[in-house]
Amino acid sequence: MNNGITDLLTSLQAEHDRVTVRADGLRQQIEHLATALGDAEARLAELATASKVFVELAPTGTASEPAEQSTAYQAIVNAFNQHPDQEFRVRDLHEILGMPTDDPSLNVTRSRLGRLTRQGFLTQPGRGLYRKGT
Repeated sequence: MNNGITDLLTSLQAEHDRVTVRADGLRQQIEHLATALGDAEARLAELATASKVFVELAPTGTASEPAEQSTAYQAIVNAFNQHPDQEFRVRDLHEILGMPTDDPSLNVTRSRLGRLTRQGFLTQPGRGLYRKGT
């Protein structure tokens, strides 16, 4: 092979290797950020649920009572209340509620459904299926 062509191929391979390393690093950052975002959203949902519980337990008519806010938990519970005999998969629930169907969003909802199941609001009649509790 011509020495110039060999140098060009070597240069192209080196550039390919550098870009591959950079792409791998970016993929790892995206994965880390998606996980961190999911954790933060789950914590926000937990805090909203805790706030709602305290508001419900507080005496009515107090001046410091915060305004009722629509939360993802409320939207989920409302969907199950509107369809009490229907079983939902996470993706189906997202489509009904007009929520994003990307994996991080679905994972946050899975976490929320797990909490609602542990609290007795929902049951899990099968793997990946959720239904309103009785």
